[in-house]
Amino acid sequence: MGTSSGTRLVLGHWQRSPFGAFSDVMLERADGERLLLAPAREVADFISDTYTFDAVRVVPVGVSVTGTTWTVTAGPLDLCFTTGRRQLLGLVLRAVPGALARRPAWSTVTDPLARLLLSGVRTRGSAGGGRREWYGAQDLLPIRTVSGALESTDLGMLAPVEPPVRFGFGSTPPRPAVTRVTTTVETPRVTAR
Repeated sequence: MGTSSGTRLVLGHWQRSPFGAFSDVMLERADGERLLLAPAREVADFISDTYTFDAVRVVPVGVSVTGTTWTVTAGPLDLCFTTGRRQLLGLVLRAVPGALARRPAWSTVTDPLARLLLSGVRTRGSAGGGRREWYGAQDLLPIRTVSGALESTDLGMLAPVEPPVRFGFGSTPPRPAVTRVTTTVETPRVTAR
């Protein structure tokens, strides 16, 4: 999501991962500083080896979802946002079978469509540390309201994600949204000598 203060945020709320369930926040301030807020050093290391940040902080990250309201606390960040009704693209994505969405080959098919329909969005690409990454989306809900503060400074009202975030090979949709996505990261093979 974007805010009128110029801060853009990407919340990761992972129910399953190699690290177990966790949440993290990637944010880019109006001045371009990219910050990762992660709940554990192991998680912070993996994410910062995959994406690019100017600063990484290991802090408690809590996410609560009640109906359409999401509440996030992550170190210096307090955030609350609400989602709206699913629109056409969300309905189409929900129809994609999970087994298909999780296959990296599916992102090869969807990448040209994502680029066409959602400026800045990519479903596959090269990540940091020689890694490759694929996204398989299965839902999209618009974000309708946001309120919060970063280091006690008000984030302002909901705004487009402009300019696009610069953590990795692509950005998020310009219109603030919650996307249910499967992310696959392929790490380089290490050969023994």
